[in-house]
Amino acid sequence: MTLPTPLQQLRRELHRHPEVGLHLPDTRERIERELAPLDIELSFSEQLSSIVGVLRGNPTGRAVLLRADMDALPVAEPAGLEYASERPGAMHACGHDLHMAGLVGAARMLAARRDDLEGDVVFMFQPGEERLGGARIMLAEGVLDAAGPRVGAAFAVHVSPGVRGTFLTRSGPTLAGSNELRVRIVGQGGHGSQPHTARNPIPVAAEAVGVMQSFTARRLDPFDPAIITPTVIRAGDAINVIPESVELAATVRNFSAATLARVGSDLVEELEGLARAHGMTAEVSLNIDYPVTVNDGAATEWAVAELAELLGAERVAELPQPIMGSEDFAYVAERVPSTIFMLGASPDGVEPSTAAPNHSPRVVFDDAVLDDQAVALAALAEGWLARGWRALGDRTRVDA
Repeated sequence: MTLPTPLQQLRRELHRHPEVGLHLPDTRERIERELAPLDIELSFSEQLSSIVGVLRGNPTGRAVLLRADMDALPVAEPAGLEYASERPGAMHACGHDLHMAGLVGAARMLAARRDDLEGDVVFMFQPGEERLGGARIMLAEGVLDAAGPRVGAAFAVHVSPGVRGTFLTRSGPTLAGSNELRVRIVGQGGHGSQPHTARNPIPVAAEAVGVMQSFTARRLDPFDPAIITPTVIRAGDAINVIPESVELAATVRNFSAATLARVGSDLVEELEGLARAHGMTAEVSLNIDYPVTVNDGAATEWAVAELAELLGAERVAELPQPIMGSEDFAYVAERVPSTIFMLGASPDGVEPSTAAPNHSPRVVFDDAVLDDQAVALAALAEGWLARGWRALGDRTRVDA
């Protein structure tokens, strides 16, 4: 029996004790205990359970950022895993436990080489990635300037089902923007036995779902797509009462501002017109959750070459297309040149193409990838400080 490595032990401990949201006191305390012996400057927020660490290297005026998210999901984990969640209704179903452990591993490696670092490294441990915008809060608190000079680049690794140990990324739009479409159709309530005396909004809501589903095929450029997925319909409670209104919601994923603007104008107009055609009104809003995650071209080209040299070209591949999932690392990428890699972490015997996806209660990650994850993050930070900054130049966007 192979004993777990220290990073695997940390990951499994974090997996047993998941916390959801912006406030993760136990998780923060556990990560702080790992970082405290490394002589890293640590700072904490009162708004969320974040940790910002600064590792001082040689004073070159350069700094680079490495990021890991910390929060779990409100998902019930099935029994069977030796280190399954011990907190009912919470699970690290998106691999953030691996992200934290991997970044701790990178911090240990870099701390051991601090005398060779040509600048400073900022470690961004971020709660609230799952739709709560924790990165946006940390940016407002100044995480990019934590070392003094603004970081010149940022890197992150996100695990997913895939060939174990393979790093994938691409330049340009890499993960979709995430948005909420909310619709309230207002009719006229009445008795279920007398529909002619009321205006029942439920059949109109059913038509509205059809409009949403067909909009992408009818109105959008197939080479600049969006996904519109209705996920919520909420109306009355009594079976003999026609409700006054119906609420619908859908998730909207996009890769360009132009497509999102089209949804915000044309689809909104169609839904409002549908309600008017039935003598009703529709209140429609489109709210942006996360913008598109855009990998910087020069940063990504440099990072891919760096990892290919370190790990072997067969271990680094280009994503064939962007991913429709979303990430609030997008907010970091809006401000400094950034690259996020996906890291395949399917266990032996699990076919990646049919493996349960991130966010599923059945998803399983092989934490044997942790050493590679830590080595890759440490190499990107050290390499950028020494060499990579020349490829990027000074392109931080202070006012983004």
